[in-house]
Amino acid sequence: MSAPYGSAAPAPSAAFRAFAQNLPAEGLERKTVVITGTTSGIGFVAASVYASRGARVITLNRPSQRAADATSRLGKLGNVHAIDCDLADFASVRRACTEMHKTCKDGIDVLALNAGVMALKDIATVDGYDVQMQTNHLSHFLLTKELFVLLERAAELRGEARVVSHSSLARKSTLRLLPEYLQKKGGELGGDKWYTGARWTRYGQTKLANCVFTSELADRLKANGSKVKALVAAPGVAATNLQITTAEDGGMPFSPSWFMPYIAQSSEDGAMPLLTCMAAHDVQNGEFYVPSGLGELWGAPRGIQMERSGTDEASRAMLWKASTDAVCDGEDFLPRPH
Repeated sequence: MSAPYGSAAPAPSAAFRAFAQNLPAEGLERKTVVITGTTSGIGFVAASVYASRGARVITLNRPSQRAADATSRLGKLGNVHAIDCDLADFASVRRACTEMHKTCKDGIDVLALNAGVMALKDIATVDGYDVQMQTNHLSHFLLTKELFVLLERAAELRGEARVVSHSSLARKSTLRLLPEYLQKKGGELGGDKWYTGARWTRYGQTKLANCVFTSELADRLKANGSKVKALVAAPGVAATNLQITTAEDGGMPFSPSWFMPYIAQSSEDGAMPLLTCMAAHDVQNGEFYVPSGLGELWGAPRGIQMERSGTDEASRAMLWKASTDAVCDGEDFLPRPH
């Protein structure tokens, strides 16, 4: 794949090549994998791995030339079907789900909620929510809700299915999830100046939301006896277009090309925790995978215990209700059994 930082961008390590070769491949030709955010970076890597091993891959991206180019490249590797899906617009997400219900009659085996934006301006989406929270969490909650019956179908037919969220180290930048970031307050959450930290506070809230969502979803799946698993990953520091987009939007005072090639691992290496959650045989419902190196910055994936901020019961209840109110008209798609 093309390097976002030119010739200085890190190459895939030998560890990634060995990791990819050892991923389970048996039966992938019968499986359908849905991945958000595959135009470049970790999402592109994940889609490439699955497509090259025979799975049917459905990519969900906002319509763009970059998305079209990525689809063309992925299509040369295997069975790849692109569906337009703008995560900053609930109506677009619902249209994408309608199409998947038509084309995924035998279910969805893996739903990888990978797409994300970072430290963008304090603006509201067409639905009124913060653009980061809607893109990184609320629309992924909506996808899970709308596609849950297809996940259950795959689990019944082939033994299990998975919902995999993508958090980051930014989850540690905030002590707890705050309700105002999940409300219709886009454009009213701290402003645009990078040096005030508000952009990064909003981002950290979304990445903590990914963990809180996984904790609550995993518990609800277990309580309902579902064969669907919920897992979450964090990539460490990986050289992707995420940093470029942030800098172009004013979220950094300098170009990440000055330093990222020297501190970041490749997109391929950054994809290992996500791919572990998506594909490894021995993962369990509710688990969290991160890089094993110093400070979770890089290295082979390992499972860790989620921080208390990600498992807090009050935060879980608040997030589930706020998300349900936002995208489900208050109707709980996975209620706890009485």
